[in-house]
Amino acid sequence: MTAGRSGFVALVGRPNVGKSTLMNRILGAKIAIVTPKPQTTRDRIAGIYTEARGQIVFLDSPGIHRPTKALNEHMVRIAERIAGEADVVLHLVDDRPPTLGEEEELVRKVLAGAPVPRLLGVNKVDRMPESAERMREERMASGLYSRGFLLSATVGTGMDELLSHLFEILPEGPAYYPEEELTDLPMRFIAKEIIREKLFGCLSEELPYSVAVSIEEYKEDPEKRLIRIRAEILVERDSQKGIVIGRGGRMLKRIGTAAREELERETGERVYLDLFVKVEKDWSRRETLLRRLGYV
Repeated sequence: MTAGRSGFVALVGRPNVGKSTLMNRILGAKIAIVTPKPQTTRDRIAGIYTEARGQIVFLDSPGIHRPTKALNEHMVRIAERIAGEADVVLHLVDDRPPTLGEEEELVRKVLAGAPVPRLLGVNKVDRMPESAERMREERMASGLYSRGFLLSATVGTGMDELLSHLFEILPEGPAYYPEEELTDLPMRFIAKEIIREKLFGCLSEELPYSVAVSIEEYKEDPEKRLIRIRAEILVERDSQKGIVIGRGGRMLKRIGTAAREELERETGERVYLDLFVKVEKDWSRRETLLRRLGYV
């Protein structure tokens, strides 16, 4: 593609404001996993949007929250680093009150330290048709933002206006990635995220936050159009292992089937997925295990 505007846009905000949904909506593809539970995103996820005006690399970040253990501290550090490295920071908020204690202050601190244009995105406006404009005006009064947008990532409201403004303010330059690419993530990483998404979807309440996924083997067989994946599901206690496996192995089979079917849709190949559950006591608090899992 010819040179146009290009750059990196950091998506930041509290957990569950719709950052991943927004990026997926703009790309027209599922790059980041999405669940109703907060703190689903644990890593930097890049989504590449390319068109005639240029290329925007959206950086989806973990929700900024008060860290309680090593894993949470890692997630907040990633969000801070992404905001510091981007050309533009888009702060997403939703219909929750703007003054929610420490989480909100942590977000403000990240925004204040970003020496680049800061934009406000009031997301989920389909849920607040009468109060969205007032919320935008109240937020813009803080002086933190150069412009504010009313958005709905679920139905697509405001996406064209947001993209047009981004292409106006991003620097001129060549594309960073080939125009057919939608992410810089390897399929091995995407497989891990899909399995983790199914864990979030199938398991109740707090248990997903004590679960991690490690891809132990990822082998492609082009002749057979087959991908073999062996993955370990790490939990922190024996009781959690029993819940993930389920009576007669039914829960693990349900998780595995859902993950395999989505992986086959994503890759266009047959997938043989082997899941194992392993207890690693307090893995989310141990730096050595977090390093092995790629979180540090």
